Amino acid sequence: MNRRVNKKWSIKLNPDEASIVEKISNELGVSEILASLIVNRGYKTPQDARDFITKSQEILHDPFLLNDMDVATDIILSAIANNKKITIFGDFDVDGVTSVSILYLYLQSIGANVNYYIPARLTEGYGMSCTAIDKLHKDGTNLIITVDTGVTGIEEIERANSLGIDVIVTDHHECAEVLPNAKAVINPKRKDTTYPFQHLAGVGVVFKLLCALESKRANIDVWEATKKIAYEYADLTAIGTIADVMPISDENRIIVSLGLHQTEKTNKVGLKELVEVCRNGEGKSVKNKTKKKINSTFVSYTMGPRINAAGRINLANLAVELFLEQDSERAKLLVYQLCEINRERQALENYIADMASEIVENEVPDDKSILILDHDDWHHGVVGIVSSRLTEKYGLTSILISFEGNENPNDPEAIGKGSGRSAEGMNLVVALNECADILEKYGGHELAAGLSIKRKNLPEFKVRMEAYAKKSFKGTEPEHVLEIDRELSVRDITLDLAKEISSLEPCGASNPTPLFCIKNATLIDILPVGMNRHLKLTFLKDGKSLPAMLFSVTPQEFAMSRGDEVDIAFTLEVNEFNGTCSAQMLIKDIKLSQRSAQFELLNEELYQCAKAGNSELGPDYIIPQRNDCGIIYNQLLNSSRMGKDSYRISRLLADVSKQNKDLNYVKIKFILSIFRELNIVNIDMVDEFSFNFHFSYPKIKVSLDKSNILRKLKQTYKNK
Repeated sequence: MNRRVNKKWSIKLNPDEASIVEKISNELGVSEILASLIVNRGYKTPQDARDFITKSQEILHDPFLLNDMDVATDIILSAIANNKKITIFGDFDVDGVTSVSILYLYLQSIGANVNYYIPARLTEGYGMSCTAIDKLHKDGTNLIITVDTGVTGIEEIERANSLGIDVIVTDHHECAEVLPNAKAVINPKRKDTTYPFQHLAGVGVVFKLLCALESKRANIDVWEATKKIAYEYADLTAIGTIADVMPISDENRIIVSLGLHQTEKTNKVGLKELVEVCRNGEGKSVKNKTKKKINSTFVSYTMGPRINAAGRINLANLAVELFLEQDSERAKLLVYQLCEINRERQALENYIADMASEIVENEVPDDKSILILDHDDWHHGVVGIVSSRLTEKYGLTSILISFEGNENPNDPEAIGKGSGRSAEGMNLVVALNECADILEKYGGHELAAGLSIKRKNLPEFKVRMEAYAKKSFKGTEPEHVLEIDRELSVRDITLDLAKEISSLEPCGASNPTPLFCIKNATLIDILPVGMNRHLKLTFLKDGKSLPAMLFSVTPQEFAMSRGDEVDIAFTLEVNEFNGTCSAQMLIKDIKLSQRSAQFELLNEELYQCAKAGNSELGPDYIIPQRNDCGIIYNQLLNSSRMGKDSYRISRLLADVSKQNKDLNYVKIKFILSIFRELNIVNIDMVDEFSFNFHFSYPKIKVSLDKSNILRKLKQTYKNK
């Protein structure tokens, strides 16, 4: 499979709304750009815009509107009163870890006999298991409260019931038609839900449980209880909500906004130490430095991965211990361990991502509608992250399955554990429902899910999922649209604007970080950073130099070259370095400018016409000579020695034009075909306009006269 995602850009700013934008700008005293961003988010009167900025239109809902909340709180308070042993059963991601942490801290604070249990990802896998239930029974557990899991644990909860253990489920994942036979099932996605908002994170559901418990325990108004719980636990609730990519709307927006503010001044020793390291690195002081603002991006890309790494590579208990820790020195040690584990996670992720991409590009046919890859020893703690990268890269739903841990991975009964991410337009959980009879376990959300499957069922699984994907997209490729707020000029790229748009925080799903574009900029510098995993780019537009960062793209993967005229889509943030603040552009997409792309299309049409044998161009324009081939060969060889293994044909033409002015796009494309035909250079076309290449060693001299392509060209055009 040679394709990459080509995103269609759609600019939201509607010229017909200019008067609305101007009115909001004037009445709120904000820039015209910020006003346009507010209008793009659906707030089209000054009052609505003011309510959005101040968050006054959002409300926190009564927790007792959640089904079974009344029953659950009675059972929990009774268990505490009777000193029954309560075990919190959690998941190993950030949402699960924060859920366990806030419930444990609260129950401990009101005198409960409580402990927690998070399954080890590598040996136990996702969710509840009968083995874990038996272990908890042996340890004397009387009541299990699940957090961020449990709604599909029908068999496991029946096992608990048979052992006399009461179970309360708190979860936010998709529900099956039949709910487990627990004492209470608190989930805003129940089919019979009475709750007005369905998009709480797992930790958000627990947050509502704490509000209800505090109201009933202290015999106070539910809103007074909510204020108290928010003051204590909104910080971790916000972190879990952001990390689980929940919509930042409705009550999530209030919880996250308050939680981010409280994270800045948290009294949780472990969280405070984690923030310190994420802001400044290990062993560094924040004195005389401007602190990085804690926002959704900071949580998603800096804090979240460190918390997540514990459950992916080691044990999630490590992250829970950090949030429960009261000793700062012990907390520092735990944070250091999380950072070490995260570095290990990054190395594993990059290794598997490289391997998976190679499989996709060398072994997967172009007509596939879904990517399902399996391997005997991929670390299944990171396959979900790699799946996200593949879906982003190729624009297809992807599922990665690892048979790691089986004594014989090729045994038909060997169990593979997988994780998938869906392209928009395909509901992954519904798709897995269609395969329920051949899966051991599965669950998740519309766009992300996990599963377990036996080796013998993998071929059938691939066939069914491919059929479902084709049906979802009606035989066409998913359309990948990049929603851009507006085009900016270079004079708009200022620190003031970067600071002003922060008033839209908290951003996230349903309230995306503002996305801008600049067109017809010239790429003047490409600098690899972060051990060649990221790029620092510099553009020139209207005489002004614009530095920008492009993350998770290596020099080898980057298709552009110095001198290319491009359009760039980017977010804008405040960058703080050595106490100095500046506006920083973060590239989200980059493509040739429209006029460059049109020039490429024209050249491609000339080539296709010549290839078909009906071009009116003369032989001197079409037929490559030996010297032409030598120039292209040497340019590719020198580029390969410099670590470059990809080219756009238009860029290659620009690089060699000084050596031979008679070279053109048509000739170069025929030369590449000849190289591939004669195996002179291994050429792999990514699309019509770009290619990857590498050299086979040892080199063997090959006569160009053996080329059927060249012979046919000469026969066709020699008399024209």
